Amino acid sequence: MAMVASREDIRDFLRREPDCVLVEVTGAAGSTPRDTDAWMLVAPDGLFGTIGGGQLEYMAIDHGRRALKRGDSADTMTVPLGPEIGQCCGGRVALAFTRIDREKAAMLIERSDLEIASRPHVYVFGAGHVGDALAMALSLVPVRTILVDTREDELSAADIHGIETCLTAMPEAVVRDAPRGSAFVILTHDHALDFLIAAEALRRDDASYVGMIGSKTKRSTFKNWLSREIGRPDLFDRLICPIGGTAVKDKRPAVIAALAAAEIMTAALNHHWEAPAVSSVKPGKRVGA
Repeated sequence: MAMVASREDIRDFLRREPDCVLVEVTGAAGSTPRDTDAWMLVAPDGLFGTIGGGQLEYMAIDHGRRALKRGDSADTMTVPLGPEIGQCCGGRVALAFTRIDREKAAMLIERSDLEIASRPHVYVFGAGHVGDALAMALSLVPVRTILVDTREDELSAADIHGIETCLTAMPEAVVRDAPRGSAFVILTHDHALDFLIAAEALRRDDASYVGMIGSKTKRSTFKNWLSREIGRPDLFDRLICPIGGTAVKDKRPAVIAALAAAEIMTAALNHHWEAPAVSSVKPGKRVGA
């Protein structure tokens, strides 16, 4: 089983922009663009992350860059989100500005690694047209996406930044080894393989989502197969088939992928996780992504 990872890393930004300021949302009252888990890095010529955009973020960027010029090590500001700054959220945001030094950079890298490691896993079985489109859609959201296939050529062609690929002759073993709360999306080139993977995923009562591309005929065939081969027709009730719902009839891969991605995200994020605050991460603790 071979696996290749590809993701953007905060290390790259810190290497390019070592002189920067960490902006953290430390208070959020009322209606605000982001909550207290939001942060960004502001450098003289670059940005990493976001605290919500709009005039609030423009003010934070300007404040951070002026702090860099002055050489300030730490600062705070409170911003009411009203008409006076051109925002109508109505809430109030407290921001903390901290100059990045070597120790703070190490904490931030550890925090980022922890966040990435705690993301929900989504396994997409099948690197065909819909599988590639779905992996592309999921690459934009905070999940760990793994595109799985038995065909090396198909995986090699799926060059999508921010996702992992897994080449294996036994995709059902990937299901068994997946962490709790994982989502499984099944759309391989072979219906028999689809059924094998789906049956394995449905046996896991800790899966956040099990979906399979298909039609009414495929649904009926699979239910009969579950009953005949493994004696568990009850498992069928947990299967989402077809993925993406039936309200939109458009069968283009990109459309199916967009609808399915929203469905998967809703299920996966119900298994809620919280990233630790930057200041709570102790230097020296190594965490793999």
